Amino acid sequence: MAQQAAKHLIVGGGILGCSIAYHLTRMGEKNVVLLERASLTEGATWHAAGLVGQLRSSRNTTRMLKKSVEMYDRLQNEDGLQFDWKKTGSLRLAATKERMLEAKRLATMARSFDLDMQIISPSEAKDLFPLIDAKGLEGAAFIPSDGYVDPASLCQAVAGAARKQGADIRQNVEVLDFNVTGGRITSVETTEGRWEADTVILATGMWSREIAAKLGIRVPACAVEHQYIITESTGSDIGHYPTLRDPERLVYYKPDVGGRLVVGGYEEGTLPFGDQGIPGKFIRQLLPENLDRFLPLAELAGKVTPVINQVGIRQVINGPIPYSADGDFVMGWQPDYKNLMLATGFLYGIAAGGGAGEMIAEWVVDGQPSLDLWPLDVRRFGPHHGTRAFMYPRAVEHYAHHYKMRYPGQEHETARQLRLSPLYQRLKDQGAVYGSKNGWERPLWFAPEGVPAVDQLDFLNPGWKTFAALEHKAVRERVALIDQSSFAKFELIGAGTLALLQHLCVSNMDKPIGSVIYTQMCNTKGGTEADVTFIRLAAGKFYMVTGSGFGVHDSDWIKRHLPNDGSVHLIEVTSGIAVINIVGPKARDVLATASESDVSNAAIPFSTAAEIIIGAAPVRAARIGYVGELGYELHIPTEFAAHVYDTLWQAGQPHGITNVGYRAIDSLRMEKGYVYWSGDVTPDYTPIEAGLGFRVHLKSKGDFIGRAVLEAQKAGQLDRKLCTFTTPKNLPLTGGEAILLGETLVSLATSVGFGQTVGQTILRGYLAKEHWDTTDFTLEVFGEHHPIQQVDGPLYDPQNSALKG
Repeated sequence: MAQQAAKHLIVGGGILGCSIAYHLTRMGEKNVVLLERASLTEGATWHAAGLVGQLRSSRNTTRMLKKSVEMYDRLQNEDGLQFDWKKTGSLRLAATKERMLEAKRLATMARSFDLDMQIISPSEAKDLFPLIDAKGLEGAAFIPSDGYVDPASLCQAVAGAARKQGADIRQNVEVLDFNVTGGRITSVETTEGRWEADTVILATGMWSREIAAKLGIRVPACAVEHQYIITESTGSDIGHYPTLRDPERLVYYKPDVGGRLVVGGYEEGTLPFGDQGIPGKFIRQLLPENLDRFLPLAELAGKVTPVINQVGIRQVINGPIPYSADGDFVMGWQPDYKNLMLATGFLYGIAAGGGAGEMIAEWVVDGQPSLDLWPLDVRRFGPHHGTRAFMYPRAVEHYAHHYKMRYPGQEHETARQLRLSPLYQRLKDQGAVYGSKNGWERPLWFAPEGVPAVDQLDFLNPGWKTFAALEHKAVRERVALIDQSSFAKFELIGAGTLALLQHLCVSNMDKPIGSVIYTQMCNTKGGTEADVTFIRLAAGKFYMVTGSGFGVHDSDWIKRHLPNDGSVHLIEVTSGIAVINIVGPKARDVLATASESDVSNAAIPFSTAAEIIIGAAPVRAARIGYVGELGYELHIPTEFAAHVYDTLWQAGQPHGITNVGYRAIDSLRMEKGYVYWSGDVTPDYTPIEAGLGFRVHLKSKGDFIGRAVLEAQKAGQLDRKLCTFTTPKNLPLTGGEAILLGETLVSLATSVGFGQTVGQTILRGYLAKEHWDTTDFTLEVFGEHHPIQQVDGPLYDPQNSALKG
């Protein structure tokens, strides 16, 4: 059979695959080939409802979806392509007071993302969509630049434009297998022979799992059943109506031709699709309709638009739609493969298609996209996420919660208790309220005796805040234990280790054995790819600690830079080592009682580590922490963890020792001005912009990735930086709020918290240079404006005397 070659080989001819082909060729890439096993659009694209909404919970995902709208406008207006794109806006109804709060929170977030979203009255909503019953509505939110589109004609238009730019789109070619050498896919076996390729891009929707399984990859993407109905004609001309969502009643609407309405929704207990394998060819097929399952939604829709009760149902569409293990897209370079790009799990592929195609094309051509897409990055998942036992129950739960009220901090209920610290039961018995992070159960806060150990959530005044405040106080005034066993932990070993770390990290890594080094790793643009801590254990041996959710991401970054000569080995040791952080002014007294080793300041100065004994256990004690008090991070062989905890707990009784959860850590670190990777610092921002310039060592080391950019910034070419703002008001913040100067949007809150010790609400956001000397700003919260002041941080212990005591 024929042997063929492509520079970029895209597998899958839905909206994503076609958009990627369009954007790669638009960027001037040659030899772009797309293979589709049937005809274009015949996966989930052809039966998609076609709503194009832009607002998502992260700024960059929203920016990406705005790019879709820009592209659809361009194709229609400038390129004159024919497809049914109607930019009629979107309406989100608020049927209860809580939903109105939610809408106001979304509008504030939209404003901070520079997306126009207006809060309007029930009668204004009815003017826009006259079929709704406005009785009892609290109001609505309207985004004028949203709209709806016919997915099949859009996809064909994008494919046509890609062909014009030189893309080779081949239909009825099925991928059968892959040939891999040294972590690189060298060629792809298809029904039309073998294709060699530099990069392989999987845009295979609900088939991604099955195709990637041939490579031994468990892709955390799947499919679930989704139903919508098309009504008979309502007798009105509705083509100019906006799309409509009523989250309280779990339904959405799209105007259809001939006065008809498309009505869909997200019900409890949808069925997973393809969990035992996708049956047969499944080309342009639908699933048997299940009106019993749709009836509750139809009844709710009848309350929103009573006309539904009068007109008949013309058609029921039940089709599988792509989903992922956390309900968001799966994009990016697949870890452990050098040239495999994923673009799958697109629940709203039509809304995302244009922008996601552009981001994937940039990722392939430039090595990274122009927007940091961490919330969508495949590296946010662990090995458990792609398993059947995790993914399908979680996807079904996510689906049911698609429109349900979700309060800030709300946790999932399915597929829990997967990764347990050795202290799990001890802490549960002491009232731990658990959340989950990357499969780990982690205490959020502790319920005192007589308080039920269930999370107390609310938009304005969540009950947990009272208890987290007591924990915050205990850390500042006495002594506390924090279970941080979920940290991801790695060892880097070998003769080339120091040279590799000097190349990757911004700090001088050639420090004495026993040094603790907090540092960042940057990309070529100076953007922060990782924010981690190393302990040097020997000349050629370093121990790396990073956040629970960042292990796959950070280790993948290092693996992609490992020398080929075998002089460095990266070994994950997360499971072998538990971590207890003992922290607070009395921490050393408690540790001295529990240990036979010398734990004095002379023996273990700040930012060093030593091997000590606690009770009968060997422990690595590091003088570092994330809360800004005297403390020791204790790294303990897992099997000794419970013994160490009990020994410390006993020794701490005279000092009022207490347990502390992750919610208190957050307010403590905000007072201390510590940053959080993926919030305050991301690949969009450099360490210097994030206020971490003191970790960037230009004098004491040679070249490293990103050095040139950081050098220029340190020399004064800095245009923006992370700033701190406060207000004495205890505001209900969750992050993402709009920071205004007058009426102008100047920033958004990257992280927020109430500093219990300093008695201030603290938030951070990036400011352009022209605003650095301005003090008075305004914060928009739930649509209301509050004065905030820019201050020099950190607010607590700027001299570090507590930390170094």
